[in-house]
Amino acid sequence: MSSFAKAKGFKKSKAGTYLSIGTTLFGAVSVLKQVRTARSENDTLMLADAVVSAAAIVTGVAVLVRELRRLGDDDVLLG
Repeated sequence: MSSFAKAKGFKKSKAGTYLSIGTTLFGAVSVLKQVRTARSENDTLMLADAVVSAAAIVTGVAVLVRELRRLGDDDVLLG
């Protein structure tokens, strides 16, 4: 199996999904900083951008959690 195929398989694994959730949530730190800066500067446009970014993060985590549940459904020991 090539290393590319192994990497592709890791993305679809539980560990890969957990890693994706972690990195996505790590992006929330920068969004929080952006919200604080926008509020302190009373910048409505920057605040709107931060809200849209936060919505994207929430949606991304929701999709990854759904994928994690689907991976759990395939487990023979759970059923």
